[in-house]
Amino acid sequence: MTLGDLLLGAADRYGDRDALVFPDTRLTYAELAEAAREHARSLVALGIEPGEHVGILMPNCPEFIELLFGIVLAGGVAVTVNARYKADELAYVVENSDLAALVTSSLASEYVDFAGLLRDALPGLSDAPEPRALNLGAAPRLRFVTRIGEATPSGFLPFEAFRQAAADVGLAAVERRRLAVRPADPGIMMYTSGTTSNPKGCPLAHAKLVESGVKMNRERYFLTPEDRFWAPLPMFHMAAVLPLVACIEAGSALLSMNRFDAGVALEVMEREGATVAFPAFPTVTNELVSHSDFASTDLSRLRRINNIAPLEMLRRFQEAFPQAVQTGAYGMTELTGVIAYNHPDEDLESRLTTCGRPFSGIEVKIVDPDSLEELPTGQRGEIWVRGYAVFDGYYKSPEKNAECFVDGWFRTGDLCSVDDAGRIAYHGRIKDMLKVGGENVAAVEIESWLATHPAVKMAQVIGVPDERLLEVAAAYIELEAGAEATEDDIIGYCKGRIASFKVPRHVRFVDEWPMSSTKVQKFRLREMFDASSQPGRPGR
Repeated sequence: MTLGDLLLGAADRYGDRDALVFPDTRLTYAELAEAAREHARSLVALGIEPGEHVGILMPNCPEFIELLFGIVLAGGVAVTVNARYKADELAYVVENSDLAALVTSSLASEYVDFAGLLRDALPGLSDAPEPRALNLGAAPRLRFVTRIGEATPSGFLPFEAFRQAAADVGLAAVERRRLAVRPADPGIMMYTSGTTSNPKGCPLAHAKLVESGVKMNRERYFLTPEDRFWAPLPMFHMAAVLPLVACIEAGSALLSMNRFDAGVALEVMEREGATVAFPAFPTVTNELVSHSDFASTDLSRLRRINNIAPLEMLRRFQEAFPQAVQTGAYGMTELTGVIAYNHPDEDLESRLTTCGRPFSGIEVKIVDPDSLEELPTGQRGEIWVRGYAVFDGYYKSPEKNAECFVDGWFRTGDLCSVDDAGRIAYHGRIKDMLKVGGENVAAVEIESWLATHPAVKMAQVIGVPDERLLEVAAAYIELEAGAEATEDDIIGYCKGRIASFKVPRHVRFVDEWPMSSTKVQKFRLREMFDASSQPGRPGR
């Protein structure tokens, strides 16, 4: 099955039911399918050929999903572009992904003015004489850029002209395109988070995307058409796309928002009767439980919540949502999102300390990253994965693919273990290991301990150079609202409680984090760190 097949089938079965719900608007499955077909007609009329790449650069909005499905119905590949990119990063992705067209929005964003960003990223765009046939040195394959909104920046194809182009192509032409797409063809291409280097393109096949969403639903979430699934994460990320596919398969409603605002989120979850919440990352869940309206919000229908965080933080989150079963997940973009969720029937400790068993059709093994020998149950090493969800390789990156694939197994770079029941436990990135005086230390271990401090809202740990020990831990701390702590307070909290070589030697306090789509960019923290600077200032 392709993504287009999935949507049209859902429109046939659940046409009048809500598909997408935003704070101020909603679309039924029939309306979503109709809008997607209209966009597909426009793309075909404007010359997009089967297999060509079309970028989407915009914040969360119904049009994002309409366009995503419009692109795949037209036989194209939807490239979901990170809305947090700066000009250099955007220029790299537009060129590297071979975009034939790009659609953006004038919608107010928490990130940036996209038209201005594109002008900075693509020299010559503003002066292009023919917006239907761009000829830009920085993006030689890019033929047009259009922006949803009334005003049209210079060099952009007016969106009204994009819409009107649909009149030149009938639905039959779109149907022929849809039927010609093979399930093994790429449907979406996402770029990895880029926490350590330039992002890499990950083409994901239709069949992998659909099967992953189906497995998410049928093996772990058990959604029905009555479910209301709140998923606020960026739609350019698998943490939004995979729940979307699962909801479409089940006929459930996906609740989202243009930009995350905890107060608005709580109001929507109560009003819509959210049954599943997918904040996933601690930056989101912390904002929810810290909001002044949290205690008075009726979330009684919530039966399930997904969170990924250090152990003590997960305990706090479960206590904050006693009406819901909290589960975790293991995955990455290269694995089409997620290959393992906890089953809701698992006991609390298993759900707190592991990510659950892999889906059917997925194999994993734990390997010594140096010797490449398989390790026994319970030991930590690199997790290797094979099965239906593993992508086919990075776009235009043969050297990286040769490094990451070994005899059909994908090397994830993640430090994990597997218990006797086959459940995966995540221990951090292998490259996120510190070597303190010869001792190996996982940054996540220190982060987990710091999260138990009552003043700490979130902690991130990096390794920094040290003359005596070669490398030591430095902790970046975001404090709870109104809380106070000093560098000495944080270090003192660790001494005697964790091994001395794990105790941070430096503490810095931050009010906001350098983020990729969903992850803290630790390489940015390393750039920010200066061991000779003023010692960590007291927290607010």
